[in-house]
Amino acid sequence: MTELHLAVIIGSVRQQRFGPVVANWFLDAAARHGRFTVDLIDVADVPLPLALPAGPGEPVPPELHDVSARLDRADAFVVVTPEYNHSYPAALKHLIDWHHTEWHAKPVGFVSYGGLGGGLRAVEHLRQVFAETHSVTVRDGVSFDQHWAKFGTDGRLLDPEGPDGAAKTLLDELVWWAEALQNARARRPYAER
Repeated sequence: MTELHLAVIIGSVRQQRFGPVVANWFLDAAARHGRFTVDLIDVADVPLPLALPAGPGEPVPPELHDVSARLDRADAFVVVTPEYNHSYPAALKHLIDWHHTEWHAKPVGFVSYGGLGGGLRAVEHLRQVFAETHSVTVRDGVSFDQHWAKFGTDGRLLDPEGPDGAAKTLLDELVWWAEALQNARARRPYAER
């Protein structure tokens, strides 16, 4: 069995954000699944420079070397995102835009939360963005509508059965895609056309 590396990205940087609660639940689900070594990347901890590079392939500044290496090492990604103003957080887009080849030919899954729609509008927008990065978004994800009522004060789900099953489905899909794309990249390195 191939060792697979999963980067879980918390996309919100707002004060008093809910993202770490959702991410911690997903980290537990990934640990129970057992097929990935997991690296948590919190966008709030990444010193993203305001000005973006001129284009793909430009070197990243030294303050991004650590996060760039962690994204590059990943075989798959899960983005934990809220929905803000019918879309995803600006800081998350900034992280995506600062990187290029790190996303190539790798699967991306989503765990979303927010309002009555559970963050699904943010996910639909992110699917378009990740298509441009030459990554593959998986079909199934996890969505929490009215997320504040789904978790207890201890950060645990009040009714874990549905979300835990959805997380397993997401992780199973990521394993399949991560192995398939890892094998494909080993046979022939990915190159943009």
